Amino acid sequence: MLLSWSNDYRNYNDLGWSCGYGRVNNHHYSAFREVDLHCQTNNNKHHTSEISVKQLIVRRGQPFNITLKMAKPFNPDSDQLIMKAETGKYPSEKQGTMSLFGVPDKVECSFSAKAVWKAEFQKNSVPEPTILALTITPPADTPIGEYKLSAQLRAEEKELAKLSVLFNPWCSDDWVFLPNEEEREEYVMNEHGIIYTGADHCISKRFWDFGQFEEDMVQICLKILDLNVKHKRDPADDVSARCNPIYVSRVISNMINNGILEGNWSNDYRYGKPPTHWSGSYAILKQWYASLCSRVKYGQCWVFAGVMCSVMRLLGIPCRVVTNFQSAHDTNQNLIIDNYYDEYGIKDKATRDSIWNFHVWVEGWMRRPDLADDGRYDGWQVLDATPQEKSEGMYCCGPAPVKAILNGDTHLKYDVPFVFAEVNADRVNWQIRRDGSKIKISSDTRTVGRYISTKCLGSDQRLDITDTYKHREGTAHERNVFNNALDRLENGSGESTLRRNEAPQLTIQFKQESTPVNGQDVNLKLVLNSDSSAARKLFININVQAMRYTGKPVANIQNQVIEKELLPGKDLIIPIHVPYSTYNKRMVHCESMNFSALITDLQNEDNIYLGSKCVVLKDPPMTIRVSDEVRVKQEMTVEVAFTNPVNEILRNCTLTLSGTGLFKWEEIARLPDLMPNKTLLVKLNIVPYKSGKKTLLVDFDCASFRDIKTSCIVHVKP
Repeated sequence: MLLSWSNDYRNYNDLGWSCGYGRVNNHHYSAFREVDLHCQTNNNKHHTSEISVKQLIVRRGQPFNITLKMAKPFNPDSDQLIMKAETGKYPSEKQGTMSLFGVPDKVECSFSAKAVWKAEFQKNSVPEPTILALTITPPADTPIGEYKLSAQLRAEEKELAKLSVLFNPWCSDDWVFLPNEEEREEYVMNEHGIIYTGADHCISKRFWDFGQFEEDMVQICLKILDLNVKHKRDPADDVSARCNPIYVSRVISNMINNGILEGNWSNDYRYGKPPTHWSGSYAILKQWYASLCSRVKYGQCWVFAGVMCSVMRLLGIPCRVVTNFQSAHDTNQNLIIDNYYDEYGIKDKATRDSIWNFHVWVEGWMRRPDLADDGRYDGWQVLDATPQEKSEGMYCCGPAPVKAILNGDTHLKYDVPFVFAEVNADRVNWQIRRDGSKIKISSDTRTVGRYISTKCLGSDQRLDITDTYKHREGTAHERNVFNNALDRLENGSGESTLRRNEAPQLTIQFKQESTPVNGQDVNLKLVLNSDSSAARKLFININVQAMRYTGKPVANIQNQVIEKELLPGKDLIIPIHVPYSTYNKRMVHCESMNFSALITDLQNEDNIYLGSKCVVLKDPPMTIRVSDEVRVKQEMTVEVAFTNPVNEILRNCTLTLSGTGLFKWEEIARLPDLMPNKTLLVKLNIVPYKSGKKTLLVDFDCASFRDIKTSCIVHVKP
């Protein structure tokens, strides 16, 4: 980028520096003629050229070059070029938001100055009297943000440039330094990812487009920081604190749910888009920015996590999305999750504690010198943007060191007890009787926190990271960590040793006959077996409920009550049939069905048994095809096909296509009603605007099937 100036200096008449250098007066000539910011070269070296080559975007702790063309020869023996970098509305040397430095380096900074920048003549540059080739280095602890860079020579001051400074995971002095290049490529540079959803026995992939390198993402993400509540309270202190990734990540966690996205776990999405609609972050962030920063409707956990990951990666904090299956929400911090069922096996909607089929958060990579000097808590930190419980008066969570969660260090900040419970709480099931009394049915220590998953490095495979969060279930070490974690909680109380049922044991299993598909009847078998040597008469309540993934029941689908005799050494098999016509309306906005069997031994009615299974319905298939060869700024063809799998008309059909590098915005097409068993075939032409590996995401939505998704990789040639 080359900037030049005229001889009109009226805009600079009132510029003055607080270091004793006096004000600038009008002059009839300028000492500065042109500045070349070398945006393309600098941004390439700073790993920001994917964002832009038109604006200067650098990473702290790493030098960048500029060239100044002077009106008169510069003599380093007699001349002093004084430079100033400042950010925020109230720049201050003491707070590290303003730095005075010079060439030659003779500037005396304030004794209390923080984050002092450095400038020097470029090595190996050919000396020219009127050309100053400079290398400038922002320190590794400078606050991130937008900076104004100025220069003063003799009595004249000029604003040279505006530039953005980001965290630097390539710099060993930066707290976000990530030494492995393959990991930096995945957790900072990769714009495409996978978010895992479903259930622990039925894990599904949701492809997500992070889009962190779209050209306006720097402005969007810095705007997010400027609108946080701490900035409104004390803007100078907030901007100064942006040197610290711990602080910044906590601000982002709060802003995602408090400023960018509105959470909604109901069935009413009429004033926005259902959370299942979204396939990427950029459409959400761009809509937020374009709507004068009004919250986008609506989000749930994987949406909050996807958007947070995009913002973190853009700002330079290595980040990955993590899914915890059978994730506990412990409201009273006793590490016990209580589930309540009525006498028919129907789960109580009013339960405060819950176990989510899955919950999604992010991990950010950073040092934690605030917790220990020896680095024991450095590395991956849990951050959760989903508004669940307040932390220091705000809906945010983390950064909680994964190593602290593994060791049960629940006395540490931030929010370690809450995350520890999510992956390691114990579970107790109760029956509530008609008179209000409750009977403990069962308890276990193993079902919470399963298959904790993230995307593998450099591939679309799933990486199980459960062992980084918890010791192996069933081991003495795991129980010791649990009990120590409970002891460290100030208000910790709960049953850490679990009662053993002395009655004859009953094995309860739900077995699927085939993969359940939305639009088809669902068939399961309830299989019972007992270790009793005598026949047992059983009263069996089988209940099917439509469930949100958060573990909250929405509607009762069907009940079945029977009495059966279980013979010793024999399986008792009870078929369960749920027709599509019975479940379809109740499952439109639900993620799973919960099958439960509450069984009473009629010889001793105090012997009560509970078995349950979460069933996630697979979406009907949709196919996508693209042109064989795809090039930047040339039309490519996309063909999408979907067949109506049910004997009813599909109404209010839409098709949404998205993908950074392919679409500047979501493309939404409204489609005609789709008749029973008919195939919808849609052809579109699009023009890619970036080269490289891109992800095309397609979403089909209608009144009966919400947000069926597919995707494909598109290799766009230059």
